Amino acid sequence: MSGTVRIKEELSWRMAADYLMLILGALIQALAMRLFLIPAMLLSGGVSGAAQIVNSFTDWPIGLMVFIGNLPLFFLGWRYLGGARFAIRTGVAITVFSILTDILVYVMPAEGLTHDLVLSSIFGGVMFGAGLGLVYRAKGTSGGSDILGQILYHRKGVPMTQAYFATDTIVLLAGGLAWSWELALYGMIVMYVSGLAAELVLEGPSILRTVMIISACHQQVAKEIMTVLERGVTILEGSGAYTGKEHPVLFCVVTRSEVNKIKALVYEKDSDAFIVIGDAHEALGEGFKRLIPPEA
Repeated sequence: MSGTVRIKEELSWRMAADYLMLILGALIQALAMRLFLIPAMLLSGGVSGAAQIVNSFTDWPIGLMVFIGNLPLFFLGWRYLGGARFAIRTGVAITVFSILTDILVYVMPAEGLTHDLVLSSIFGGVMFGAGLGLVYRAKGTSGGSDILGQILYHRKGVPMTQAYFATDTIVLLAGGLAWSWELALYGMIVMYVSGLAAELVLEGPSILRTVMIISACHQQVAKEIMTVLERGVTILEGSGAYTGKEHPVLFCVVTRSEVNKIKALVYEKDSDAFIVIGDAHEALGEGFKRLIPPEA
């Protein structure tokens, strides 16, 4: 089988996995709404948070309002962000979340899992953020402020964090006026926790480390790393700004569990070496995951 055929097959599997991830992420978000956020009247932010407020006064279905509220933003995103992948995946995420949010009301307990606002804020935020992170990993968005944030970022240069903050602040103020300021403050906890959870799921735990080493014995250190840890090493040209002397810099990527080993190897060869260790979220190529082109 040729390399091109293998890549195409792998891309097909990745696309199928992405859509399964989209559906799973939307399901987890809907469960978070029905088990924690809606029963406790805690806002999830964006269009879904606005739908919660309206529902508390009208009993209109939250999922249906989320779907309708996202339609204009969806078409704006289609026009200004472009691409069939954005339209299809975002449409799937919004539709599945909206349908499940309204269906789960018939099978989930109306009072939720707990009456404790702190527990509801934490667990609801974690679940909602985890679902959101899965949607992001599948290269989709959950609509609402996500679309608005990306449009403002690409068209106006407004940082996405500021766009999210602005839209979520409006929803929180509306919730405080409609319900109570105490619930609005708990809503801030939900949004903060969900943001952390989404980032963790999206980027994954940082298990890789980048290592830069400046040593007078750089050749011996590099040899030890390659033979003992079996990691590739790149020698970069460098020079001291103050002394003007040349100082070759060793660069390599290791796993978190190998950090102490590389420290010991360097210390054994040169106890005066200078080491900088940083986080890396992904490494592609020899010794790590294979590099393949992204799907269109």
